[in-house]
Amino acid sequence: MAEEKEVMGRVKSIFIYPIKSCKGISVSQAALSPTGFVWDRHWVVVNSKGRGCTQRVEPKLALIQVELPTEAFSLGWVPTKSSYMLVRAPGMAELKVSLTKPSLSSDGVSVWEWSGSALDEGDEAAKWFTEFLGKPSRLVRFNEESETRPVEAKYATGYNVKFTDAFQFLLISQASLDAVNEQLKEPVSINRFRPNIFVDCCEPFAEDLWKQIKINESNFQGARLCARCKVPTINQEDATQGSEPTETMMKFRSAKALEVDTSTSRFKGAAYLGLMLVWENTDNGSKKVITVGDAVHVEKWTQGSEPTETMMKFRSANALEVDTSTSQYKGQAYLGQMLVWESTDNGSNKVIKVGDAVHVEKVFPSYADVAV
Repeated sequence: MAEEKEVMGRVKSIFIYPIKSCKGISVSQAALSPTGFVWDRHWVVVNSKGRGCTQRVEPKLALIQVELPTEAFSLGWVPTKSSYMLVRAPGMAELKVSLTKPSLSSDGVSVWEWSGSALDEGDEAAKWFTEFLGKPSRLVRFNEESETRPVEAKYATGYNVKFTDAFQFLLISQASLDAVNEQLKEPVSINRFRPNIFVDCCEPFAEDLWKQIKINESNFQGARLCARCKVPTINQEDATQGSEPTETMMKFRSAKALEVDTSTSRFKGAAYLGLMLVWENTDNGSKKVITVGDAVHVEKWTQGSEPTETMMKFRSANALEVDTSTSQYKGQAYLGQMLVWESTDNGSNKVIKVGDAVHVEKVFPSYADVAV
């Protein structure tokens, strides 16, 4: 019988960002594809030189809302001629973009290190984005039939993306967000960090050490921690920029604070939050869909995670049959018993010496009765 892996968390929310750097859509389920969630970063706004625009340069992109048909997030759904993406922004009329393949194409489109051709959504969309951003812009769609964009092989080999920054998925936990907000004068929303998979029921920053996880029978490989750019400092409600949360995060989530080796990395001087993932697309019967509420199982931990990784096999709550239903310490390995001293005036010596005997006065009937 296969070993049952400890449940380390649960999917709390799923976010898809159809147009790069625009507002995300919260969905109850999302279908997987070889480049990430279906429809995620499927489009990008480009400038007059064909360069992809992001909030780093165009913070107003944060104000653009995107809507797709609800059924678009179902596994195997195919758009029809009456299927549209709706795009809205303050002071702008609603833009309708057909989800069927456009006939126009644009050459010389680039996103970071990648360049190639993309499908052009036409003059109406170009006029809309040009007017809103105040400079020549066009909306283009990734051409899956003619283009591929591999991820950085140093971290994961054989995986592709569309217009996302680096990898197919970004996972962050609620506990990590809470830990960041505890250090801030004004808390920030998770939309500052733009994850795809938002999980709950784990310890703060536990995801840092998740090397391989399984969600709904689908395996995901941890590629690297996410080095945060300036986007988290942009208020997603009004597109204004400040210094937080990055300024505070640098005190405890920088490479130096985490002892991350950046000697061969270009991400020096960044704060880190979230784990970037790739999906191990296999034909092993995986359901190829993730749903809110799905359990997150950790299959492997990153190097340097011992002794916890081994202890989880025989000292986890599951292995010990400890009840964690009302505990904040879920997904932990346990070792040791924490005590309090019953101070009385019964003439005790109030000192402990090496060599003193330990007398057990009472024992718990089972681990189920032990507080955690």
